[in-house]
Amino acid sequence: MTRTVITTENAPALAAPLSQGIRKGPLLQVSGQLPFDPDTGEVVGTTVAEQTAQALRNVTAVLEAGGAGLEDVVMLRVYLTDPAHLAEMNEAYTAAVGEPFPTRTTVYMQLPPGLLVEVDALAVLDD
Repeated sequence: MTRTVITTENAPALAAPLSQGIRKGPLLQVSGQLPFDPDTGEVVGTTVAEQTAQALRNVTAVLEAGGAGLEDVVMLRVYLTDPAHLAEMNEAYTAAVGEPFPTRTTVYMQLPPGLLVEVDALAVLDD
């Protein structure tokens, strides 16, 4: 199986040494997406709801570049900086992802100042 690097201008360029996404066979892994605007490089929003929506737009852009959509996602991982943000993140997540929901893990961690959420995804595509 060929390993294909997925890149798109519709998601932020990454400063770290990693790919926006990798597809191998029917699997597409999207790297953790932060709430940056792909055009300006600026953080979108100051609330966890705004940042979650942008991070999920970025995830979706990488999925689409790899030939997938949210309907192909089997696992999303959400990284939050504060457990108090869970309910607000869930509202934005529900609006963006929709049912049936993929499986999900939520982890609490420290992110750089001003960043409240990061999201990565694993999709399985029909070949």
